[in-house]
Amino acid sequence: MFRFGFSLLLAAAGLVFVAGTASADTPLGKVFDTERRAIDSQPDDRLASLMTRPDLSVEYSPQWLASQSFKASGSDWRCLAEALYFEARGESVKGQFAVAEVILNRVDSGVYPDDVCAVVHQGTGRKYQCQFTYTCDGHEDVIAEPDAFKRVGKIAYLMVSGAPRPLTKGATHYHTRAVSPRWARRLSHTASIGVHEFYRMPTRLSSN
Repeated sequence: MFRFGFSLLLAAAGLVFVAGTASADTPLGKVFDTERRAIDSQPDDRLASLMTRPDLSVEYSPQWLASQSFKASGSDWRCLAEALYFEARGESVKGQFAVAEVILNRVDSGVYPDDVCAVVHQGTGRKYQCQFTYTCDGHEDVIAEPDAFKRVGKIAYLMVSGAPRPLTKGATHYHTRAVSPRWARRLSHTASIGVHEFYRMPTRLSSN
């Protein structure tokens, strides 16, 4: 939902955030290809996104998050970090964790795709018909605020590592308070966090 003319470069020796725009002789697409290759070269553990670890404690405060290390961890991490950046970087730490919960709850649901990237990009290519607006709004996805990306990157790492998901009570949907989508009437409201309302699909009762 936010767009700026800035690129995030990752050096092979480590993740390095470089302020500025792509040079005139460096196509922006090439810059992002380089970034994605650097991230994708990191180890990927898809099983981590399918389970939670009660022993992994989390505090929903800026101070606690600032004390955590920034680590990249493969494509699931990358897709979750990008989604948090474009969907929720202006939210509180708690709100950003809540959005991450929704994405991972979808991975676990059996109704949506079973990996993070497929969930985030479901419907991409059909303008305004995707699940997460930033993937199909026609705007180029450019990381313009490296500090904000670093913060959400920490959250993404914790979540794909199995951090508990207590905030949204199993939510698989959310919307901002600025809108009132019709689909929300068919779902069970689970939480209000920051500027977002959270919902889960109704539990189907057995007819037996």
